[in-house]
Amino acid sequence: MTSSQTSSRYDFKSIEEKWQEHWERTKINKVSENADKEKYYVLEMFPYPSGRIHMGHVRNYSIGDVVARYKRLRGYNVLHPMGWDAFGLPAENAAQKNNSHPAVWTYDNIDYMRNQLRQLGLSYDWDREIATCRPEYYRWEQKLFIEMFEKGLAYQKNTSVNWCDSCQTVLANEQVIDGLCWRCDEEVKPKEMNGWFFKITDYAEELLDDLDKLEGWPEKVVTMQRNWIGKSTGLSCDFAVDGLEEKISIFTTRPDTIFGVTFMSIAPEHDLVDTLISGSQNEQEIRNFIEDIRSEKQQQGPADEPVKKGIFTGRYCINPFNNEKVPVYIANFVLIGYGTGAVMAVPAHDERDFEFAKKYSLPIKPVVIPKGESLVVEEMENASTVYGSLTGSGQFDGMESEQAKQAIIQYAETNTFGSAHTTYRLRDWGISRQRYWGAPIPIVYCDKCGIVPAPLDSLPVELPQDVNPGDGICRPLHQRPEFYETTCPACGDSARRETDTMDTFVESSWYYMRYGCPRHEEDILDKDKAGYWLAVDQYIGGVEHAILHLLYSRFFTKMLRDLGYLKIDEPFTNLLTQGMVIKDGSKMSKSKGNVVDPHDLIGEYGADTTRLFSLFAAPPEKDLEWNSQGVEGCSRFLNRVYRFISLRPHLATHSELPTDLNENSRALHRKTHQTIRRVTENIENNFHFNTAISGVMELFNTLTATTDNAEGEPAEDAAICEAIESMLVLLFPMVPHFCSEMWHAIGKESGIEEQQWPNYDEEAAKEDLLTIVVQVRGKVRSRLQVPADIDDETLKTMAHADENVQRFIDGEEVKKTIVVKKKLVNIVV
Repeated sequence: MTSSQTSSRYDFKSIEEKWQEHWERTKINKVSENADKEKYYVLEMFPYPSGRIHMGHVRNYSIGDVVARYKRLRGYNVLHPMGWDAFGLPAENAAQKNNSHPAVWTYDNIDYMRNQLRQLGLSYDWDREIATCRPEYYRWEQKLFIEMFEKGLAYQKNTSVNWCDSCQTVLANEQVIDGLCWRCDEEVKPKEMNGWFFKITDYAEELLDDLDKLEGWPEKVVTMQRNWIGKSTGLSCDFAVDGLEEKISIFTTRPDTIFGVTFMSIAPEHDLVDTLISGSQNEQEIRNFIEDIRSEKQQQGPADEPVKKGIFTGRYCINPFNNEKVPVYIANFVLIGYGTGAVMAVPAHDERDFEFAKKYSLPIKPVVIPKGESLVVEEMENASTVYGSLTGSGQFDGMESEQAKQAIIQYAETNTFGSAHTTYRLRDWGISRQRYWGAPIPIVYCDKCGIVPAPLDSLPVELPQDVNPGDGICRPLHQRPEFYETTCPACGDSARRETDTMDTFVESSWYYMRYGCPRHEEDILDKDKAGYWLAVDQYIGGVEHAILHLLYSRFFTKMLRDLGYLKIDEPFTNLLTQGMVIKDGSKMSKSKGNVVDPHDLIGEYGADTTRLFSLFAAPPEKDLEWNSQGVEGCSRFLNRVYRFISLRPHLATHSELPTDLNENSRALHRKTHQTIRRVTENIENNFHFNTAISGVMELFNTLTATTDNAEGEPAEDAAICEAIESMLVLLFPMVPHFCSEMWHAIGKESGIEEQQWPNYDEEAAKEDLLTIVVQVRGKVRSRLQVPADIDDETLKTMAHADENVQRFIDGEEVKKTIVVKKKLVNIVV
């Protein structure tokens, strides 16, 4: 018996330090490939090293750790790694604010957070740790970029960026505050620049189709991705510009409304804008309008809906279906990145077009009439967007919308001015970032040779190391001649390096692959090792990553498969999106002043209590409402178990269960196997650790009730020890330090992590007798003690024969008898 078992409260600090040191020294969580064992890869989304973990981290990582420890006890070869999503704008901002350097800031934070995670007792294989800011990681990312470039999957095109003329730099959207630069408060303006893109649209159809394979993903996430990819089928056709050789291409999913077009809307960035407005009387006014619109767009968030406004270009285009001339407007609500950047405007049947037409007094022409209705323009308060029969549509009059769609598309194809077309909301992924703290794009520009990839044997193209990293000065790469001035790898002439760095989503799109072979130095992946571990069996993270991160990861998996590195189609077999941690009705955040620091919690209660509360307070997919009483309750429970076990060291020498158990022993034995079944099912079926923990608490209550002050003869030592051993193994994934210590306290020489997950005996778990309520006219009239395995017909017969039941039936006709399994019999008279 150790000193930690001699007081009324267990010494969590010394116990947790003891077992953390033991796990680290023995490397018990280190794993390697083993063809003889079934693998299981569990992964939590890796963190950005901000400096301190928060309760959201505690919850996320505790969930993953329970899964990892449980699967090890079930005999799986478990990979459970951890690393750091270490590049990006937040590090530059934080370093600047703290007069530090992004590298210094990031590596210091990694060291601090790694120690915090170790204090939680998380069972990571730390030998596989990666940090995306290390050259040995982004070296392989650069090689992958080159391979994508050579396959046409990485390319350049012009794009609009935020430009601060005062700082002479591009700003991320987060650095633009109310239209001003976050550093100098000068106005930020849009600027056209060349940027690098990944051709994710080449995989749009497969990304969409394979969503049907993701049976282990929440339907909400699948739906979000399906909508983000946004497949649409309809008509693509050209409207000739009157008086010019040019044509405006449009795509519509409602070709049945095409006879109702009364104007054309194009985006301010449309390729034809200059041609359309050149030489017009109000050209400068239009250009000023465009500049204002583009500036407004830079300041709008993705969800912002701008007040609709536009300006007439002075030009008309011709509807190829009826040869009507319609005015061409530049409109602020048309997006260049969606469809063709031009929209045929049908104000009678589209709400945005209706608002615009009303504002600028443009014609509204109904051409699709819903069944049983009539549309009078003067009486319309909104657009009519439902299907109906066509009118004012020439030869298609009288057709229903669905029939007319196909007929109109066929007409366009026959007359060679349009065709059936499929389009996607998904756009190619712009990965260029104009800053320092990111992975350099491995490209060289030569006046003679053009765009030249860096030679593979020169990788990594490393970030320049600053001489005085503590002075708070960190220039972006385009302000560092020592970085960008180089020679062409092809001809040897002077050349210029690319100064853009890659979007940090690139690093997080393949890190889970690299965990399978983190020290492999010959290529991007060791195909055998990656092939053994992938796909990830269980991925855990927030729903806020449902679209970008998870979609990009799916794209990378398919792309690396096609490049020959992988044989899988999807990266994550099962996905759990855990809820947020809520306090005072809001998500915990510093800005709201409602943060509970896990460091303080661990210092007061210990890591195991902190873990137990985060798992017990709510199912993992639901938000967890912070409750200090819940933390106290978890602490009390562990201390009750500690006191119970510390008073019974003799149980280690128990004999096998006798066949003739006394009543309390039989009740405890039954509850033990019921609890094993319940906890196993809760973990296997839905990760409802809260109800699993509740089941163990019920077992402990039965344990104390059948031993301390028990009615009748107390439970025998063999039944008590079976319950304690089972309880400790069941709780071990949740509270590993505590259970490891208690396992040794009952005299076990081998470690608890070496045990097998207990199996339950179905016979032992059966109830001996059940108490069944009998109702007549909905009121309780009797209670029956019956065998647990009684069948419904026998139960009905017993209920009808009961003396009290007979008294309340009183000779009336019984209409029906309803049996609710193992609970009640309801007799309707």
